[in-house]
Amino acid sequence: MSTPVSLASRDPLPWYQGLRVKPIIAVAHLIGRMRPRRIRQVLRLCARNARPAGRAEAERARKLVVAASIRCAGDGCVPRSIATALLCRTRGTWPTWQSGVRTNPFLAHAWVEVDGHPVDEPATTLGVHPLITVPPGAGRLRNVQTAQRLSRGNHDDPPRGSPERPVPKG
Repeated sequence: MSTPVSLASRDPLPWYQGLRVKPIIAVAHLIGRMRPRRIRQVLRLCARNARPAGRAEAERARKLVVAASIRCAGDGCVPRSIATALLCRTRGTWPTWQSGVRTNPFLAHAWVEVDGHPVDEPATTLGVHPLITVPPGAGRLRNVQTAQRLSRGNHDDPPRGSPERPVPKG
């Protein structure tokens, strides 16, 4: 059974921008073929220490991706959203990447959003419940002391010199 798909409007892409965008789209296609758990791990690694993307920046990245790939302009929401997030990451920012489902009627979809609002997505996206969310800075550890404590395998005792650790008297 096939579903009707209308392509998003595409602006022509200058050749020099295609050199930058098309490899990112190729990587996005490879990431999109992974299992959902692995996609989340890879994207969390990519989002590590990234600043939140602005709406204008995410919209511009999405338009570049759609202009460079006819598959991303159609029903390829997973590679489109991953490529948009990766393109933002090349500038040090990251939009919130999400993937989810709607049950009635069934729809699986992936998209990026900024400040809780989907970027250039149809209104049907609002009814989709997110199952995987990768926000900016998702792979960041809370602080160095917590990372050191977790790497030692000691989850109960606070590290030496920490304000949480009591100072012995006497």
